[in-house]
Amino acid sequence: MLPVDHQTGGQGLSGNSITRLGAASGRGLAVAGAFAFSCGVILLYWLSMLPPPLWIVASFIGAFCIALRTRQFPLRRMALLSMALIMGLAWASWHADRRLTEGLPADMEGQRLSVSGYVCDIPSPGSFNSLRFSFCVTRWHERTHSSNQTVKLPQLLRLAWYGKSERRLPSHRLRLELVLKRPHGTLNDAGFRYEDWLFRKGYRATGTVRNAVADHTVDCGLKCRYHEAHGWIAGWVERRFASAEHRSLISSLLVGDRGHLTPSHWQVLQATGTIHLVAISGLHLGLIALGAGFLVRRFLLVLPLTWIGEVAQRRCLFSAVMTCCLVYALMAGFTVPTQRALLMVAVGGWSLLFARQLPAWQAWVWALAAVLLLDPFAPLDQGFWLSFGAVAVLIWVFAAGFRPPGWLRTLLLAQGALFAGLWPLLQVYGQDQPLIGGLANLLAIPWVSLVVMPGLIAGALAVAILPAGSEAVVQLCDVLMGTLWAVLARLAEFSSPVIEVGQWEVIGLAGLVLLLVKVPTPGGGACGGLLFMVWLAMGQSPTSQRPNTHLFEPEVTVWDVGQGLAVLVRHQGRVFLYDTGPGVPGVFSAVESTLLPNLKALGVHRIDTLVISHADSDHSGGLATLAGSIEIGKLVTGEVLAVREKLGQESDLVVQSCAVAEEELGGLRIHYWQAGGSRTGNDASCVVRIEHPPSRTEWLLPGDISAATEAHYLSHLRGHGALAADVSRLVVAPHHGSKTSSSPQWVVALTPEVVIYSAGYRHRYRHPHSSVTARYRDLGVSAFSTACSGMLVAVIEDNHLTIKEKRLDAPFWIGAPGQARDECAIP
Repeated sequence: MLPVDHQTGGQGLSGNSITRLGAASGRGLAVAGAFAFSCGVILLYWLSMLPPPLWIVASFIGAFCIALRTRQFPLRRMALLSMALIMGLAWASWHADRRLTEGLPADMEGQRLSVSGYVCDIPSPGSFNSLRFSFCVTRWHERTHSSNQTVKLPQLLRLAWYGKSERRLPSHRLRLELVLKRPHGTLNDAGFRYEDWLFRKGYRATGTVRNAVADHTVDCGLKCRYHEAHGWIAGWVERRFASAEHRSLISSLLVGDRGHLTPSHWQVLQATGTIHLVAISGLHLGLIALGAGFLVRRFLLVLPLTWIGEVAQRRCLFSAVMTCCLVYALMAGFTVPTQRALLMVAVGGWSLLFARQLPAWQAWVWALAAVLLLDPFAPLDQGFWLSFGAVAVLIWVFAAGFRPPGWLRTLLLAQGALFAGLWPLLQVYGQDQPLIGGLANLLAIPWVSLVVMPGLIAGALAVAILPAGSEAVVQLCDVLMGTLWAVLARLAEFSSPVIEVGQWEVIGLAGLVLLLVKVPTPGGGACGGLLFMVWLAMGQSPTSQRPNTHLFEPEVTVWDVGQGLAVLVRHQGRVFLYDTGPGVPGVFSAVESTLLPNLKALGVHRIDTLVISHADSDHSGGLATLAGSIEIGKLVTGEVLAVREKLGQESDLVVQSCAVAEEELGGLRIHYWQAGGSRTGNDASCVVRIEHPPSRTEWLLPGDISAATEAHYLSHLRGHGALAADVSRLVVAPHHGSKTSSSPQWVVALTPEVVIYSAGYRHRYRHPHSSVTARYRDLGVSAFSTACSGMLVAVIEDNHLTIKEKRLDAPFWIGAPGQARDECAIP
């Protein structure tokens, strides 16, 4: 009931009551406005183009006029919230536009350039005996080299120095000789996008170092001094803990240096779902805050009350906690996730220590708005969603709700809720939630929180203060970390079942679990956990596996895998895959980065026929990984022995030799052919022709055959009457458009409607060759390159062959469609 004013006979609200209601309403509107602002920032990254500034200004003025003139509170509230949303959109748009104005002019790509600046992260070893690091440019010595003087040259570069086995550079401030190119990465429906990562980090060019010398003329400001100090601290930790077996893990937790982590480390962390333990984030800052708060609070309690009052104690406590967190964040590199965690600790600490009576959800909203205000690029970061998602789950479970007695039951409930609640977010990013991860985190998080982090920080301080006894301290730290790692490595050895379920199923069950843990009965949480485990068990049943998506019209997808080839054909529930793209063992494979994520997104659980044209690494990379990850009906190849060797002895998949044959795949007719005189190399490629008789359409996949083999194949086609002129034909250019293939006779005889070049952007082979592209162009053939268009999908629409380019619907930071052809134009 509302309080009444007794002095007025209960006829109205008192002045104090009205004031309180007005203040509460104002706070509610402020929180709603902060949330609307956050939604506006996030909204930008759903758009395919930056909104015009005039449109933003007009929208804001319109909402402002409505809020100013209307007397209806709901309408005014909606207008005010619209203004906050537009402000968020404008804020993010302005920052994105500023970042996009930086760029490398086309005529500077591939040229030898000279820049001066300083190293702005800790260099780390990379593949192919390289050293990788970020470089902040203070001066471009070739600024007049470009004819485009209006472009603002990049201030942050991502560089690799090949042949540099050691991690040390000549100096912190350097003059570099570079060869650069603009940001570019493969572009597919699913999988890791390198170009997204570059834009989020602010790298507006990438390249290789040809020479580096110290340059002490570089002006080293505060940011430069900080990066130099952080590099020195990382080097100090590396030297002091050099004798520790788990030095790489110790460095990652103390100073955020993950450059020493090996692929085996990442495999264990990924298999156990504990990667977050080595990425400085909210968990680590929260532990620092709790530890510092505990110690400072105990110290303040010892002091007489007359020395320091309650308010002063809270101020001292908050200042000490934030100082310790800030020092640790600076030691850890002050990365964007660390800054985000620091801000969340500040908001949470302020509301708790100063007794603001701020509801947990309001603190969450204010922290969200503050993070997006300071870092409007945060929505591009997976860690942003997981961090706020985890906090939201914990608030939902524990804030003003059921709190089970005992720390163990609380820990179990928290871990179970996080396991279920974060699964939908992980699925959005194409990641699995390993079942063993629940147990791994249940053991690892308390050990890291209560033992490892306090031990490492105390150990580092002890080593710094008492260097004489450092060896014993180092060994103790090594034991603490080694115990954790032994448990994780052991858990990673257990085969965690793969749960094949849809995203909506995961969302529904996660929501059910989170609802059941709020049931005000002692068995509510247990009931939710039981149902969740029953559902997991049902997911293991073969009947729960979703069939391949049934397509009534054929669909041919040429994935963007860089300098390589991977083509997926689907029709009527059947799946055909031609080649697996490039791969370097232990370094990279298109199977892991592109094929498996996209197959999962399409709901493909079985490949009926896999063809490996030949055994070159750009066509058969990651073959063993693919065979171990998805069911394959049969495998056909032009090089049986080499492909069987790539599969490994553990595989029982039968490898069949390519021969002149024909088979049905749904409503498609598949024709195989291989040159008779060659069984190794490019000319051993298994050539595949796919027919769709109802639409008189065919797709030709010739592998890497040369001009001589092309002539033999054309003779074969003529002998079988397969060169009809009324066929709509798509050809994947032989050997990626190399000058040794696509002879004039080949191009004229096929006269395709479409030719596709599967090649890497500015790759050293420079495919496709200008002479080849000229032959197709002279005949009026429509040409596409995966380097320019990204993933290409060929479909039949109204009995007509249609090509869909992924770059046409790419987000704005990838590049406008009109610019794509100009930036990597087919010669």
